[in-house]
Amino acid sequence: MFEALSGKLSDVFERLKRKAALTEEDVNEAMRAVRVALLEADVALPVVKDFIAKVKERAIGQEVIRSVTPAQMVVKIVHDHLVETLGSQGVEIDLAATPPVVILMLGLQGSGKTTSSAKLGLRLTKLYKKKVLLASLDIYRPAAQEQLAILGRQAEIATLPIVAGEKPQAIAARALDAGRREGFDVVILDTAGRLHIDQALMDEIAQVRDIAKPTETLLVADAMTGQDAVTLAQAFHGQIGITGLILTRVDGDARGGAALSMRAVTGRPIKFLGQGEKLDALEPFHPDRIAGRILGMGDVVGLVEKAAQIIEKDEAEKLAAKVMKGKFDLDDLAGQLRQMKKMGDLDGILGMLPGMGKIKDKLASAKIDDRQISRQEAIILSMTPKERRNPDLIKASRKQRIARGSGTSVQDVNRLLKQHQQMAGMMKQMGKLGQKGLMRHGLGALFGKNPHP
Repeated sequence: MFEALSGKLSDVFERLKRKAALTEEDVNEAMRAVRVALLEADVALPVVKDFIAKVKERAIGQEVIRSVTPAQMVVKIVHDHLVETLGSQGVEIDLAATPPVVILMLGLQGSGKTTSSAKLGLRLTKLYKKKVLLASLDIYRPAAQEQLAILGRQAEIATLPIVAGEKPQAIAARALDAGRREGFDVVILDTAGRLHIDQALMDEIAQVRDIAKPTETLLVADAMTGQDAVTLAQAFHGQIGITGLILTRVDGDARGGAALSMRAVTGRPIKFLGQGEKLDALEPFHPDRIAGRILGMGDVVGLVEKAAQIIEKDEAEKLAAKVMKGKFDLDDLAGQLRQMKKMGDLDGILGMLPGMGKIKDKLASAKIDDRQISRQEAIILSMTPKERRNPDLIKASRKQRIARGSGTSVQDVNRLLKQHQQMAGMMKQMGKLGQKGLMRHGLGALFGKNPHP
């Protein structure tokens, strides 16, 4: 989402790093470039003005000009103000209320409200072990209620039975009644949207709000909304009163301005980011981590958390046991490739690693992408079980057969075998060192004095 903004800001800071000391004019020039970058990222003008004024106030102070590393000091100041603008710290869903806790979902048509309702329900079910009821109040969009029912079945979450001809206010009251009678912890109300904000929509939501008395009122907005994000946020917050935001389609070609603008004009936290259509593709919003991604510092903590959720413990333990014996066959490599695919698209994973923005062009020219992982998996699956356990068996004729079976070339098969050979060699070395040896000598014991991972 923030790729273009991240690239432009990185260029600004690279220019600053070439200077041993900074003058006031250097800082002013950098702030002009930051201002342009924010405006091009669709951040609202009042938000940009306030941001630049606060950064300049500190950046032109003596602490920067006299600093040993002035460029890094400017980066830190911009980072701190980005975090402040985005909300200082992550804020989770408020569940501290008498059950059933009501969550009211708002937004324009097409913003992803219905999918986000199901994603949120799944998150509360899996992470917090809550019993969730989904209820669609959208009687206007064709098959909207059926869509939520289908998503509910996929996520194994209860949905309120559909009653033809029932008004949204009556559906809300029935959902609350069912929530109380049937012992639900949370009731999520998915309201109707419009193609634009109108008074009829606002009046209806206000009536539903008064009936449901929600603990959380979440505005769901498309991250690609751009400058309209400010108008949208102000209208919903002014007339209904929101407690938080969910930004959807952050994996699309969004410039990121909506996140900065909506948080700044409403004063309400962004609680989640929706990425893709999968029901588990909803991640909590951490301002400090997002600021780190924008400035090219990555989000290693987020990557580790993501891996912990995806990687299967049993499989990891089995692999660890084999590694300690110095064994690593092609079945193990296939398992690692499958785990990588589960973690999402490669661009998203790489974006969470520090400094990756600087080498994105090199990665693009090397054609390292999700399809390559799938091709490698296809090559391994085209081998016999015996070949996967003992790659030394794979000679010329077998390579041709494997290439035909996987729709790849013999060169692709050779590259994979070489990659496996290198990994297996490293695993063998780890097995010889053992856990204590690794802890004592570190990674230098694997890579030698001049590591080239």
